[in-house]
This record gives sequence, C-alpha cells and structure tokens, in this order.
Amino acid sequence: MAVKSKKYEIDMCNGPILGKLLLFTVPLMASSILQLLFNTADIIVVGKYVGDNALAAVGSNSSLINLLTNFFIGLSVGVNVLVSRYYGSSRKDELSDTVHTSILISIISGIILSFIGFIGAPVILTWMSVPENVLPLSILYIRVYFLGMTSTMLYNFGASILRAVGDTRRPLYYLTIAGVINVILNLIFVIGFNLSVAGVALATIISQTVSAVLVIRCLVTSDSVIKLDLKKLRLDKDKTLKIIRIGLPASVQGMLFSFSNVIIQSSINGFGEIVVAGSSAASNLEGYVYVSMNSFYQATISFVSTNLGARKYERINRIVILALCSVTVVGLALGNLVYFFGVPLLSIYTSSEAVIEAGLIRLLFICCPYFLCGLMDTIVGAIRGLGYSVMPMIVSLIGACGLRLIWIFTFFRLDYFHSPEMLYITYPVSWTVTFLTHVICFIIVRRKLSLQVRE
Repeated sequence: MAVKSKKYEIDMCNGPILGKLLLFTVPLMASSILQLLFNTADIIVVGKYVGDNALAAVGSNSSLINLLTNFFIGLSVGVNVLVSRYYGSSRKDELSDTVHTSILISIISGIILSFIGFIGAPVILTWMSVPENVLPLSILYIRVYFLGMTSTMLYNFGASILRAVGDTRRPLYYLTIAGVINVILNLIFVIGFNLSVAGVALATIISQTVSAVLVIRCLVTSDSVIKLDLKKLRLDKDKTLKIIRIGLPASVQGMLFSFSNVIIQSSINGFGEIVVAGSSAASNLEGYVYVSMNSFYQATISFVSTNLGARKYERINRIVILALCSVTVVGLALGNLVYFFGVPLLSIYTSSEAVIEAGLIRLLFICCPYFLCGLMDTIVGAIRGLGYSVMPMIVSLIGACGLRLIWIFTFFRLDYFHSPEMLYITYPVSWTVTFLTHVICFIIVRRKLSLQVRE
C-alpha cells in the first residue's frame, strides 16, 4: 500500500519563507541530534562502565570516521541538489533516474568503506599517534563499526532524497526508533555481555541498519515522484556524472576538512590521555551545536536549488539572508549554553576532574564562537544550491584547512605556542576568514545569475 507522501513535502517555491525554512530545519535538526546520539551513547557507556581508556579509544576515532565517510557522504550533496532541481522543475523522469542511481551509489560506497575501514584501521590509527594503551581498543572499535557502513550510506542517501522534496519529518521518526534501539543495545552488550567497545560499535551497526531499512521502505512504498522500484536500480550515466560533478567537490572538501582535523587530533593525542579524553567529550558536545547549525546548510541547498529549478530567482536572496540570520541565533545560543553548563554536561561522560577541565578549555575556544562555522557552512550551501561546487571547495580548503595546517606546522611547533589552546584557536580564525571570502563568492555568482536572466 502506497504511503501518502505529499503531506510530508514542503512547497519551497511559494509563500512566506521563514516559517517553511524552520518547518524544514527543526525536524532535520532533531534528526541530526538523534544520529549524533549514536556516538554519544557509545562514549557515555564506555566512559562510565569501562573506563577512560575505552573513552579515549572511542572518542579518538571520530575524526578518522569522518575522514573516511565524508568523501562518500559528500556525494549525497549532489543527490540533494539534483533531486531538488528536478522536483522544482517537475522533470519526473529525470528525478526518478536520479533516485535509483543514488541508491545504487550508496550501496557501492558502503561496501568500499567497509573494506577500507576494516583493512586500513591499524595503519591509520598508528599514523595518528593514538596512545599505545588505547590503540588495541581503537582498532577493535573501528573495525566493527565499519562493517555497518552500507547501512549508514543507504540511510544518508535515502534521507537526502526525502529532504530534497522538503520531507524532514519521516527521517526524524526513523532515527527516533533507531536511537532508542541503540541505547538499549549499548547497555545490553556492554553491561550484560561485557563486550566493551565492540559492544557499542555493534549496537550502532544494528540501529543504523534499522534506520536504513525504514528509509528504503519509505521510498519503496511512496506514492510521490521519488518512489523507488528496487528492480530499476541502475547507474544512469548522465545522472551519475552530474551527481559526481556536484557532489565530488563537496566530498573532497569534507574529506580534506576531516584530514586537517585528523592532523589536529594527532597533535592533541601528543598531550596524553587526559587531554585526549577531555577533547573527545567536549568534541561530542560540540557536535550537537554543529548538527543544529548544519541543518540550515542543508535547508539552504534544498530551498535555493528548488527555487532555481522553478525559476523563482527573486526568492533566493531572501532565503540566504534568513538562513544566515537563523543560524547565527542558533549557533550563539546553543554554543554558549553548552559552555555555561560545561561542567555538568562533561560530567555525563567522565567523573575525572582533570578530564572535565581539559574539556572546558576546548569548549571555550571552539563552542562559544561556533556560530562562525554555521555562517560559513550556510553560505556554502547557498553557492552549492546555485550549482557551483568547485568554487566553495577551493575557498574552504585554502581558508580553513590551509590556515590550520600552516599554523600546526609552523608556530605550533614552537614551545611558546605548543599547547591545546593554541590548537583550538585555529578553528574560529579559519571560520571567519573563510566565511567572508564565501560571501564575496556568493555575490559574484548571484550577479552572474541575474545577468543570465536578463539576457
């Protein structure tokens, strides 16, 4: 029986923008927070019931996981842009080809990631200078975790299709179910069966598989233009190339951003187990602020791309301005609240006062000015929604990754600057420089579009 899908979709091309923007972002924000809870549940359980070594093992893997997954998840940006554009212009056949191509790409991506993560974990983690007493647990966690990458990719690509037509509520429902399963299984595997980090990784795999099955079922039973027929799965050459053309720069950017974070994580690892554990806990808290802001990045891509497809060019500037204002409010409020309540929040992860103090230092330098990262990402979403993906990639790599790496390999090596604080300060500085450069790029691209319309 087909699911009535229209009631979940948002008309992004007509009517007031702010209300629909929030209607899109709030469920997406909640979905992203629930997805992040997978890793948080892992960290809390191992921190409380296994120990600081296990906490450091799970936490030190986050940058590596992002490095390996962001390349393929970045391709889902291409899916989002194409589906939104075809949806806005009512090109149903091309939309259907994009849906079926993207699902097959997600399956292939998941298989590749599972192989890379399982085989390459020991070498990469050793290269990252993970402390020797943490390394065996880190390798075990990453190997088990990556066995579930096909489910992770299926969910992310399937959810991108739903979000491209304004449906952000059903991914929220599916992740709520998966999140509850993840927490329950964490407790069963770690406390009941004493499986340590392998137990939390296994719980994550099972819960992600549940969310993937639900989102695929949603597409298969849909009565909308995004209906999925498993018998029609194939790689359409034209759509595959377009997804790669738009998504590949986002993939490269995400991967290299994560690479710079791996370099930073390697430097953090050099300060010992206490700093690593504190940074891991703080980083997890920052993640909630980040994904809340990132929902405006994803909304901006969908809204701008859909209105571009529908030729509603006059709405694009208002969409971008409202998105930038919204992400500023959310980033300032949440970032500073997390720091203000830093001690009780960090106490959820660990009972060690030294670890909590190390975490508070990171929150001060990164979480308080985090709205700058939200501004940077949102303006990138606007540029990508207009179909430009290489430009924001180049700017981001030079402005963000480049500045961080230059700092680490120059001044940070001097004794006076060799401290966790001097690592963390590179984040807000790079966000500011990159955002301002992206604003200039958006103005240039938007004027170019206006000239094309006049012609």
